[in-house]
Order: sequence, then structure tokens, then C-alpha cells
Amino acid sequence: MQEKSLSQQLAEQIGAGDSKVVPRIFDAMVDEREAKVLLAAAPPATLDELAERTGIDAATIEAMIDPLFRKGLLFKSKKPDGTRYYRVRHVLQFHDASAVMLDPPRAMLDLWKEYMRTEWEGQSKLFEALLPRAVLRVVPINVTIEPNSQILAFDDVSKLLDGARNIAVTKCSCRAIDGACGKPVEVCLQLDRAADYAIERGTGRPLSRDEALRMLEACEQEGLVHVAENKQALGHVICNCCRDCCINWASVRTGLGKFIAPSRFRAVVDVEACNGCEECVDRCFFDAMQMVDGDTLAAVDDEKCMGCGVCRVVCATDAVSMQMVRPQEFIPA
Repeated sequence: MQEKSLSQQLAEQIGAGDSKVVPRIFDAMVDEREAKVLLAAAPPATLDELAERTGIDAATIEAMIDPLFRKGLLFKSKKPDGTRYYRVRHVLQFHDASAVMLDPPRAMLDLWKEYMRTEWEGQSKLFEALLPRAVLRVVPINVTIEPNSQILAFDDVSKLLDGARNIAVTKCSCRAIDGACGKPVEVCLQLDRAADYAIERGTGRPLSRDEALRMLEACEQEGLVHVAENKQALGHVICNCCRDCCINWASVRTGLGKFIAPSRFRAVVDVEACNGCEECVDRCFFDAMQMVDGDTLAAVDDEKCMGCGVCRVVCATDAVSMQMVRPQEFIPA
């Protein structure tokens, strides 16, 4: 049996052992010595431990640390007894961290695009099969909700920002790779530790809460869907996802729906107020809005609605509102 290359071993270690593209992405980003250091950085290790595991002297490895960190391949764990370094852990983290690096190699971005086109759907099905519950969830935009509904912090992106001590914005990794949709790219909000990481790495810039709110409002006008970690406690990221480029919708389109959960709300149409303009139909990512009664009224397919609220933003007659209809299942904090 032919011995696996270092890049194939790295792909296997991040859960993409069957991929033909991911090893090529590693080849586009690291040389042989860097690959050896990455393979040695699991479990997390000090410089001296990395030197012992690889046979490369500690001074040489120390010079490699910052470039690997800035590429999104190596992370730091700062402890009272010193800093340990660990390798990127899974293919989604690899995708998100590498895509927003400063001055990314075009060849690497093109390979990620190839991976998304040819392998991600199958990979996402395998990934979802292991999930006990959704990793991400849709967060409704700041809209008018049915009068008796209680809006909790995890239902409102502005309240998520209230709990953050630090906010930064980075490029959306998916649109940095593709971007064919033409939607804004620098709109991925990082909170607390994720913000610290992005600022230290140089891939993000700090924002005030008011600046972040204005950015979210602009994203709503662009028809982007807010997505956060599926936790009742404060998470680390608020994504603003487009219909075409973003990695998160594969599970919705394949019908599995386990990777990303809907919000607790769904859209409701007031037939007396609807003027049949079809703006909401054009806006919906999920084919949940459709025209009925001879294409004169909008109606909602409850099974498809993810409760994002982008349809309501463009409703000139305020015929669309959001109604709380489901409990939310969270990954424990």
C-alpha cells in the first residue's frame, strides 16, 4: 500500500480523509516542514515538544509559528505555564480560517471553490449524521413580532451584541472564496475570544456596538440572513449569509436540515394587506414564499420557512409579520 503524503495525513486528521481536493489545499499553503509541524501539533504542544516530535530544532519552529497562525492553520493556547500550539481541528474551521487570511493564494481559494462545488454536499451529509443537534441557527432580523411573544436575547442579534465585551468584523469566508453573488464581504461579526483572535491575526478590525448594529441593518437591506451558534449562552460568531456562496445551506437543500436550525419564528402573511408584489418571493432563500390565488397573494410554506425575516424587510404594505411557533433546541452552554 502506498504511503500517504503529509497533506493526505493532514486531510485525514481534520475529517476529510476521502477528499481529493483538501490535500491539494494543504499543498498550496504549506511546505514539508510546516506540514510536519502541523501534524505534530495534536495534542497541543510547546515549542520544545514540537521540536521533539518532528526532529526540527525549536528555533526553526519558532520562526514558523506566526506564518502558520496568520494562515489559520495553527492556534495558540496561552496557559500560566506557557503557550501551547494546536493544529486546525476540522474541515469547517480550516475553510473559515484559511479563506480570510491576508493575501490568500488565488490557487488556494480556487481549490476551496472546487471543494464546495464537487465534495461539500457529500461531506456535509456525513458530518450531519454525527450531529446530536444543529450547530448553527437562524436568528430573526429586528422585526415586529406577534404582540404576545417574548423576545429573548438569543432571538435578537442586537441583544447578542449587548453581551459581548469585544466585537470585530472579518470577511465572510464563503464570499471571500466565491463572491459571485456580489453581496458585501466584510460582514462576519466576531465576538469576545473570536474577536481577540481576528484582531491579533490581522484578519479583523474592531467595531463598536453601534457600528455593528449599522452593519447588521445594512445586511438586512441586502437580504442576508443572520446565523449564530446554536447556544443559549453568548456565542462567538454572527454570520450574515447569502443565498449562493455560503456553506451553511447545504443541509437545508439536501433535506437533512441538521446542520442549521430555524429560528423560533415563521413568517405570516396578512392577506388583507398583501398587494401581490412578489418581493417576498424573490427574497426567500428557502422557497418558502409562494404566490397563490392566481398569483395575487403571497403565502408561506410552514415546512420550509426558516424564520429569518428577510421577506418582511421588503414588504411595502407590512403584510408580513413574524410569529413564534416553535421551541428552540440548543447545544448546552
